[in-house]
Amino acid sequence: MKTIYLTNIVKNSIFLALTLLSASIFAQDADSLKTKKLSISGSVDAYFRANLTAPNDEMMVAPGTSFANLPGFALGMANVVASYDGEKAGFVADLVFGPRGTDAVFASPMYSNTGDIINQLYAYWNVSESVTLTMGNFNTFLGYEVISPVANFNYSTSYMFSYGPFSHTGLKADFALSEDFSLMLAVMNSTDLTEFNPDGKYTGGLQLGYKGQFLNVLYGKQTGLYEPTFQVDYTGGFDLSEEFFLGINATYNDTDSVGFYGAALYPQYTFSESFALGLRGEYFAESGDFGAIGTGVEDSSVFAVTLTGNYMVEDLTIKPELRLDSTSEEAFIDNDLEASKSLASFLIAFVYSF
Repeated sequence: MKTIYLTNIVKNSIFLALTLLSASIFAQDADSLKTKKLSISGSVDAYFRANLTAPNDEMMVAPGTSFANLPGFALGMANVVASYDGEKAGFVADLVFGPRGTDAVFASPMYSNTGDIINQLYAYWNVSESVTLTMGNFNTFLGYEVISPVANFNYSTSYMFSYGPFSHTGLKADFALSEDFSLMLAVMNSTDLTEFNPDGKYTGGLQLGYKGQFLNVLYGKQTGLYEPTFQVDYTGGFDLSEEFFLGINATYNDTDSVGFYGAALYPQYTFSESFALGLRGEYFAESGDFGAIGTGVEDSSVFAVTLTGNYMVEDLTIKPELRLDSTSEEAFIDNDLEASKSLASFLIAFVYSF
């Protein structure tokens, strides 16, 4: 009996040890799953656009800015973002399909056949609580607006955004200096050459942040240009009340002896949980003939005012928009096919995010 009793004690002890070991392993796996999460997000957008003071036909009269320039019913893009967030490391794979996506990655493909669908592709390492290293292709840190229509209040984009950089490929280090201050330093390929470096030229980037206000600097030689590009940019905004927000953007760019400069204000008022109204007022000017405004005349300028509504229905945002572009030189035509300094247009966009 004593032998049997001791044997049962040994068996029960082994079973208890295995149970505790399994529980420990399961707990570790559970903790690992908690710190590593795969998420899928993205958006789909489409729009209707019409000129009010110019023809709506194959002449394709439109503002000289990016993305929302096609006549009639038109497609934006489908955007699918897969991200994996670990305790120490992770990645982002941001894929785009459609006209807006193609325009956003205009400098690709250079090498691969899939370059025209990769908006962002990078991995990161949280070296410490205050330092993160990121390598790969990431959207630019300059400017108030971004490629995704979900993050922009206005659907059409500004001149400053359209002619500033869209994306970079390189290595950047983000430093959380304090609760209020942040610093980013980067070394990157030539602007918008996102797949590889074709000529050994590199560009440096810097961003200094303080309580949601950012000073951005870009400097370096670019592929196909003799002189380096220098751009300094301020992006920020202020909550003037619970309902009223004012965004601000100003930039100066010098690229191979030509360039541009400008400033924009983005007042936005929230009337309810489902409706907000925002205005973008932008002044943009060329140094020399940069080619952004399309007049063919040196030192041209444009003043553009865009009024946009945001009406939310669950995850769908409906954006009706009126826009007036007024240039210093004749950059457009009117309904009589005469040269004109102004263009009025209307669009309505459906933007669904998930």
